[in-house]
Amino acid sequence: MKKIIVPVDFSDYSEYALKTAAKLAKKYEAEILALHMLEMSDLLLTTSDGIQIEKANFFLKLSEDKFEKFLKKDYLNDIKLTPIIKHFKVFTEVDDVAKKHDADLIIMGSHGVSGVKEFFLGSNTERVVRSSEIPVLVVKNESNDINFENVVFACDFSEESIKPYINAVKMFDSLNSKINFVHVNLPNERFLSSIEIEKKVVSFFTKTEHNLDKMKDVHYVSDYTIEDGVLNFALKMGADIIAIPTHGRKGLAHFFEGSVGEDIVNHATLPVITFKI
Repeated sequence: MKKIIVPVDFSDYSEYALKTAAKLAKKYEAEILALHMLEMSDLLLTTSDGIQIEKANFFLKLSEDKFEKFLKKDYLNDIKLTPIIKHFKVFTEVDDVAKKHDADLIIMGSHGVSGVKEFFLGSNTERVVRSSEIPVLVVKNESNDINFENVVFACDFSEESIKPYINAVKMFDSLNSKINFVHVNLPNERFLSSIEIEKKVVSFFTKTEHNLDKMKDVHYVSDYTIEDGVLNFALKMGADIIAIPTHGRKGLAHFFEGSVGEDIVNHATLPVITFKI
């Protein structure tokens, strides 16, 4: 892990993300790219009117000063930090910046909700998750420590889970993480017998690994919802982080059918990292 992007909007939640990035940057000797999206209209930026140009320059300088002050944190000392300001508040630009700088991870803060769709749907975090080709780590509070030692990866072992699986394993193997895979079985029309689940898993690992060595790390749990199954299993295993695949621009609501991705990101107390399908 060499480069971490943190979108900054000066909120407490973006500072949680920045602190998390700082801890990871020190641990893995990575660079932090702090990204501020300056919301200025196209008209203001392209005008030839002298007064409007002065306004644009004023707001840009104001934002630069505020950004500079925000980044003067003791916990950022001795970390390579690159501030970046973009003039449009278009969150697909975060992925553009990630690609340009060959970043490994985006970290964003989110406060989650008691209900499913009050915050995450339509939020800046979801917009970034939808458009990002690289993993997005969502944190909700200030953590004393952040690590990837014990990972729970939620997987239904379908064909479309192959890409996020490969990307997740590549990242976590490079960080020497222990990955536990969890498949949640539900008591409804989607119920599968143990033999049916095992056939899916065998087929999955045959295609992805060409061996069945990781079968020992697969856990089948039964619960009333996939969200409950994943969160309860992560708690039982003492996980440091939960990893889930997402459907990008189609939205997290399509993950495992329904709003499972949103539920997990919103309700998990642990950090959640997403990998695009």
